[in-house]
Amino acid sequence: MTNEETGPVGRVWGQLSVAARRTLELELTPADLRTLQIDLARTRAAEATPASLMRRWSEDRFVAPAATDSRMMARIEGRLWDLLPSQFVGVELSPVAPIGTCSAVAAVDQNRIVSTVRGTEVVSDPTNALALEASWRRRRRPADRIDLAAAHRVLRAQKFDAPTASAHFRLFALVSSSRDKGSGSSEAEMLRDHVSFWQAALAELLPRRKSVVRCTLFAPSALDDRLGDTIRPALDPRAATEFTEYPDRTRGAGYYSPAAIEIVTQDGGEKVDLGDGGFVDWTARFLENAKERCFISCLSTTRVAALMSE
Repeated sequence: MTNEETGPVGRVWGQLSVAARRTLELELTPADLRTLQIDLARTRAAEATPASLMRRWSEDRFVAPAATDSRMMARIEGRLWDLLPSQFVGVELSPVAPIGTCSAVAAVDQNRIVSTVRGTEVVSDPTNALALEASWRRRRRPADRIDLAAAHRVLRAQKFDAPTASAHFRLFALVSSSRDKGSGSSEAEMLRDHVSFWQAALAELLPRRKSVVRCTLFAPSALDDRLGDTIRPALDPRAATEFTEYPDRTRGAGYYSPAAIEIVTQDGGEKVDLGDGGFVDWTARFLENAKERCFISCLSTTRVAALMSE
């Protein structure tokens, strides 16, 4: 038997008649199902009391405030916006995105995402939402490379290993999208611009820590040559944040292709992961055009704030 038949979902379905389940699964239109869910939410909200709200506020990890200081977060993100090259357009994302924004293009279980009753989901990764927006802009301006950035609080439903980890945290994210120009030149330009920015950002925010941006080539591609003749020569060799290759990485090999970066620093001799990024096929899939190229990257400003407050 499947988990759906034996787990919590199966238990709930088991309380309904076969006819009721068939109606919910197959016969109601999406609009009618949303109408039913919205009405049920209104009914449940009418049952809420001040006491029950106080209890939920103290017990529900989704609604608990973050531990980080808002003033520090504003200073960190303000400095990142100041450092960001003008080619990147700032986007103030909605708190929600169309349902399936992550799971439709990446191997992400929808159970890890907080879905709403109105056919949307709470943004769990700003790069997916930015990739949708980049695709929309690329469709209207197909000759232009699109560079977008956002600072956003994300909410994720999965349980994290650390007991003190919050269900929501802030990310500063970049997405670049353009048409393939051949020989890996489009990919090299986007990778170079993202790496250069993160080098400057880490040097500014964590000047007394040893930070590095590490690049992994998961599969042979034209980027092998561009790394040596285009990307490295364009980066400042005197930059405080080092740029290195990391051939041993396997994490994210199915998520990114053909290359990825990770942004790390040191804390008492221990490695701290601050961010990640790489090439994805999301804009190619959104636009149904295999010539589209897309590079994403992000930094956890929540983790940066924790390090800066030590």
